Amino acid sequence: MGRRLFGTDGIRGVAGEFPLDPATAFAFGRALGAWAVARHGSPRVVIGTDTRESGPWLARCVAAGLVRAGAEPCFAGVITTPGVAYLARSGDFAAGVVISASHNPYADNGLKVFDHSGFKLPDGDEETLEGEILRLREQGGSGERDLPVDPGLAETYLSFLRSLAPPLDGFRLVVDCAHGAASRLAPALFESLGARVTALCCAPDGRNINLACGSLHPERLQDAVLKTHAGLGVAFDGDADRAIFVAPSGRIVNGDGVLLLSARKLLEQGRLAGDPPIVVATVMSNLGLERALAAHGIRMVRTPVGDKYVLEEMIRCGAVLGGEQSGHVIFRDVSTTGDGLVTALRVLAAIRESGRSLDQLTAGLKAFPQKIVNVRVKRKAPLEELQTVRRAIREAERAFGDSGRVVVRYSGTEPLARVMVEAESAEGVERESERIAAAIRRELGA
Repeated sequence: MGRRLFGTDGIRGVAGEFPLDPATAFAFGRALGAWAVARHGSPRVVIGTDTRESGPWLARCVAAGLVRAGAEPCFAGVITTPGVAYLARSGDFAAGVVISASHNPYADNGLKVFDHSGFKLPDGDEETLEGEILRLREQGGSGERDLPVDPGLAETYLSFLRSLAPPLDGFRLVVDCAHGAASRLAPALFESLGARVTALCCAPDGRNINLACGSLHPERLQDAVLKTHAGLGVAFDGDADRAIFVAPSGRIVNGDGVLLLSARKLLEQGRLAGDPPIVVATVMSNLGLERALAAHGIRMVRTPVGDKYVLEEMIRCGAVLGGEQSGHVIFRDVSTTGDGLVTALRVLAAIRESGRSLDQLTAGLKAFPQKIVNVRVKRKAPLEELQTVRRAIREAERAFGDSGRVVVRYSGTEPLARVMVEAESAEGVERESERIAAAIRRELGA
């Protein structure tokens, strides 16, 4: 049994297997409950799930552990990850627990914690919690507790979203909810604002979350936008902390495009912090975004992949805008984490207020050719120890010079090495990405 539980986005794994077996979920609840009691006396903890079939029993195990430790669980039912973060910081909750594996397949699940500030736990607290979970698990014990849903919790989150919303009377909008956490919330939100909504993939059955739909598979959304002549299409992932868009032309606009249009708008309003103004992105954001921002005098700061690291850098440098190419975008004036619904509202506001389409608002972004190759690995050996891989990376970097980038990293949630190559030459991108991926397969291939 490996010791490391927490990855870049909480605890992830296959539901029913360690570390997401009933005993560990119960120990997680006990450890979190004790942590909350030590800080808040007699605390309440809000719990939310996405639509995976394993969510309810995991929630019951966590709730039983919380009660055992002296904390009171409150269940929001199916709700987005940022919805739980909002409830944790706006209500009388010591913490929030999200049971979700985001964009992963249905058999996976995860446990993620927000403290009362609405921020994910810092690494030090996660390490303390991890040690306690493992200690309690060794002691044995498990249990489940019935959890009635409090529908008022999701309504509280919807009311918050409506407070940020522009009027959408008559606006044609297509939403793809990935059969996930936004399946009820997103159509209800946009219809209440007056939009004419075409809803896709809003019929979760416990096993179809993210299945050929949502932000990872926007092809169906593209078709629907073109067929309905919609003003915008938006696709969420399973827990709706990210959003990918489709413009009226059918063009896909990812997080880089959202960062560009949002940065321009904030700059015009004099609200983009920093001197020079700063936008935080990750190593995966396209070089084209960096150059487009620079043309407006905006400096782009890069972090490792993970919205947790984006947020940490935003706090450190005082930035108000940051995000990832994958669609996690953080607007610090209203959120403490990436929120796909907030992102959609901000994009809609930019469209409505400017009278311009998403195609026009992102016209300045000329993306360099980019390719990402995922290589399944048997183990995650330090890349610096893999001589063949290091040599392939160095040769690619020499070939590109200042006109390209190479990023090789391990996934924080899956047994994958991710190879990202971008450059002015599409042929060079194809050649070098495959050469590096082949070196990884030789060294670590599963």
